[in-house]
Amino acid sequence: MTTEERPAPLIRPPRLRTEKERGASRLELFFDLAYVLVVDQLARSFAGNLSLGGASVFAALLVVTWWSWVTTTLYANRFDTNDVIYRLAKLGAAGAVIGMAASAQAATGSEGTQFALCYLATRVILLLLYARAWRHVPDARHTIAVYLTGAAAATVLWTASLPLQGLPRYVLWGAGILVEALAPLVATRLGDNTPLHLDHLPERFALFVILVLGESVRSIAVGVHEQHWVANSVISAVVAFAAVATLWWIYFDLGGAAGKKELVEDGDDQENGVADAYLYGHLPLIVGLAIAAVGIEQFIVHPAGALDDSGRWALHGGVALFLAGVAVVMWGTSGDWHAAWPWPTAVIPLIAALGFAESLEPILSVIAVTVLLVATVLAGMWQKHRGALRAAEA
Repeated sequence: MTTEERPAPLIRPPRLRTEKERGASRLELFFDLAYVLVVDQLARSFAGNLSLGGASVFAALLVVTWWSWVTTTLYANRFDTNDVIYRLAKLGAAGAVIGMAASAQAATGSEGTQFALCYLATRVILLLLYARAWRHVPDARHTIAVYLTGAAAATVLWTASLPLQGLPRYVLWGAGILVEALAPLVATRLGDNTPLHLDHLPERFALFVILVLGESVRSIAVGVHEQHWVANSVISAVVAFAAVATLWWIYFDLGGAAGKKELVEDGDDQENGVADAYLYGHLPLIVGLAIAAVGIEQFIVHPAGALDDSGRWALHGGVALFLAGVAVVMWGTSGDWHAAWPWPTAVIPLIAALGFAESLEPILSVIAVTVLLVATVLAGMWQKHRGALRAAEA
């Protein structure tokens, strides 16, 4: 048996992943399913509490979920060895995320402690993985130390929140997330320029976008089912699906693809901040998509005048926030605000303004949003055709 034919050792120390071609592993795809559950449970909770408070809780817990995913993805991007130890750690983290999903709807109430404990489990696992990488990858120790510090600080803050209730608990949760969210920025400036894998990273982010878009597709199906295929709801569902398709197009063929091209071309130099812009720009993009998914269901369930302000704003505000995230990705990765002007930035205030049109029937409102999004896609395709928008396949 040649060296190439021998099976890989069951235990392999972490190493920096620098091979040219690399995609998402099957384990990563399996791992993402747990996060789908969290997003779904949070969306269900928001749908049951369509208010400013409900939107705030939804967005805040989604940010917690997002950073949990981002931090584990950044580790995997650099140090995934896919050996038995790493697989068990990843599966353990997936189990903890399932626990987050199980407690998500009552995370700010009766099951807050369970939610915090499950999140803490993901932090402890990440700490152990980074400690292992610190031992075996000496060239990356400055960068690893930054992430270790961030994860350790978050662990302390979330642990301190366990005996508390109400606002003090949530302040500590927010502080913990903020510390971790700053880690990539600090690593860019104080680390040892440890590279990210620039084929793997955009693929992972694109897969998460697909998963959140799936929540919109689920909302369409649920809305039609709940309304027993009433004609107005079916029409709203057809139009809403067209809107979701345009969101997919805007990200995967236009704006998100432009950000990916800039990342692949200029992201090798960690100090220029292109990777950071790509990463942080996806936060409003993801939150906006998730909020819009809840709004889509409300427009289908209430197609003829019964929709309240919160349901209307979920769609319009969510879509506007998504487009703002796309613009941030484009502007941040290129380093030039003109990259996102006038496309797609100019349409954002128009879509947001529709949220003030209280007299507009829901079915007409969702049609108006879809028309604007279709126009946005057509304008983006024209920009791409004439070379003003440089995009790779996202």
